[in-house]
Formats: sequence, C-alpha cells, structure tokens
Amino acid sequence: QVQLVESGGGLVQAGGSLTLSCAASGSTFSSRAVGWYRQAPGNQRELVARITSGGSTNYADSVKGRFTISRDNAKNTVYLHMNSLKPEDPPIYYCNAGFVTPGPWWGQGTQVTVSS
Repeated sequence: QVQLVESGGGLVQAGGSLTLSCAASGSTFSSRAVGWYRQAPGNQRELVARITSGGSTNYADSVKGRFTISRDNAKNTVYLHMNSLKPEDPPIYYCNAGFVTPGPWWGQGTQVTVSS
C-alpha cells in the first residue's frame, strides 16, 4: 500500500513558476514509477510527466521544455517543477504511483491557479 500526498499548489501569475511535491509513504516507493496528471473541470485526467524507478522521464508535448519531473528516493518524494505557466493549463494536479502508469495509487490532488 502506498499513500500519496501532494502539496505546493497555489496562485501564480502567467509566466510564473511553481514546484509541486508528492510525498509517499511505504518502503517500496523507490521501486515505483510516478506520474503527475492534471485535469480541467469536465475533462479527463491527462498525463503530464512520468519518472521511472530508474529516473527515466517522459513528458506530454504540451509541457516539454516548461516542466521537469524529478525524484528524491531518500525523501520518498517526487517533484514537478513548472515554469512558464499558462492560464489554459488545467488546474488540478494529481500524483500517481505504481509499477505501471497509471498505477493503482492516487493522491488527493492540488490546485494550481494561473492568473492572466
């Protein structure tokens, strides 16, 4: 069982930066792939970025060059560094973990509001 808690959301101006954190419980977290998803009201969740247990990363085309995913296994935490945020970026961000993507464990979500 893995429990995930996101933090770091908030209000930011367009073009600004924010870093989200996903803190996990469970000793096997380092062996899990972790993905950040985001969702706009009425829309499906979309995968934003993913990092494997070995540190390989993938990004959605919409965030390439703007977002960076990283992990600190000693702290059981995965980060999403977001730059050049846009008002049209979907506002709710979720952390997900598992051996596959998406895995069975989800966080509760954190809101990112980008003002124009």
